[in-house]
Amino acid sequence: MAIMIKTAQEIEKMRISGKALRQVHNAIAPHVVPGASTMDLEEIAVKKIAELGAIAAFKGYHGYPSALCTSVNNEVVHGMPNAKRILAEGDILSIDCGVIIDGYYSDAAVTYPIGKVSAEATKLLDVTKASLEKAIEQCQVGGRLGDVSAAVQELCEAEGFGVVREFVGHGIGRAMHEDPQVPNFGAAGKGPRLKAGMVLAIEPMINAGGPEVRVLKDGWTAVTIDGSYSAHFEHTVAITKDGPQVLTR
Repeated sequence: MAIMIKTAQEIEKMRISGKALRQVHNAIAPHVVPGASTMDLEEIAVKKIAELGAIAAFKGYHGYPSALCTSVNNEVVHGMPNAKRILAEGDILSIDCGVIIDGYYSDAAVTYPIGKVSAEATKLLDVTKASLEKAIEQCQVGGRLGDVSAAVQELCEAEGFGVVREFVGHGIGRAMHEDPQVPNFGAAGKGPRLKAGMVLAIEPMINAGGPEVRVLKDGWTAVTIDGSYSAHFEHTVAITKDGPQVLTR
């Protein structure tokens, strides 16, 4: 495992990329409403990415066709935008996006309630988001990668939710996926030592039911085996001597 250590200058470039990505998410957010199609949201993202002079990190990556991943309800990750996929009251929608600016990647995801959603769906979103924040708190120089992973698993499983095993977070920088992998499960005190200059994409993917998933025939869309809803939140986080810095906030 070769974990890349970024210089302060590189982290600043990643911060610029992350701020642009946040503008993309902010442009999409007001349009995540009942009656919108996931392709509507894709078109907004593509336009905003172009305005910012950025590159859509996902489009063309291993053949992926879109700038966004739009995963609805029981779709865990890698759902593809589609003009026929219309959002309805009570749905939840995970939007994952990445951009490249000046050769540096950023990656972030948000799960939205569509209109009024069930109490269980609200709890799923709240707990998943809280688990991301708890994981970020563990990004301290001298800690262990397992501290980050365990923070997600302990909180989410304590609330009765399933932690997805097949998809994990990752290092990020001049490539979308760098070492190390960042699972959402594991043991505190284990794994590589966290060092200043590491940058991690931390992304809890949490199911309301069991943790098991499968990939559909399209080769991309992952869904829960039991049909339960799934939430996904993600930030790109730099580890510094002054504590974690969220680059995509």
